[in-house]
Amino acid sequence: MKHEWPLWEIFIRGQHGMSHRHVGSLHAPDAEMAVKNARDVYTRRNEGVSIWVVEARHITATVPGEKGPMFEPSESKVYRHPTFFDIPDEVGHM
Repeated sequence: MKHEWPLWEIFIRGQHGMSHRHVGSLHAPDAEMAVKNARDVYTRRNEGVSIWVVEARHITATVPGEKGPMFEPSESKVYRHPTFFDIPDEVGHM
C-alpha cells in the first residue's frame, strides 16, 4: 500500500509587511520538515522573514459558489462601513 506524506499549506511573511501570504503547498512527513522544505522552496532569494506551515487537513474553508448565505448578511449592516461615521476635521486626512 502506498503511503503518502501529508500535504502542508505554506504561508510566508515578506520582509516588508506584517501579514503572511499563502505561497503554495508541499508534502512532508511532519511540521519541522515542512518548515525546512518551505524555506528551501519558497525563500531562495531571502524574501521571507517568517514561515507558517499548516497541515491541509486542518483547514476549513467556505465554498466560493455558496458565497451568498455566508457574506450577504454583512451588506445589511451599514454601521460596519466607514462611510457611516462622521470624521471630525481635527483628525485630518484619513
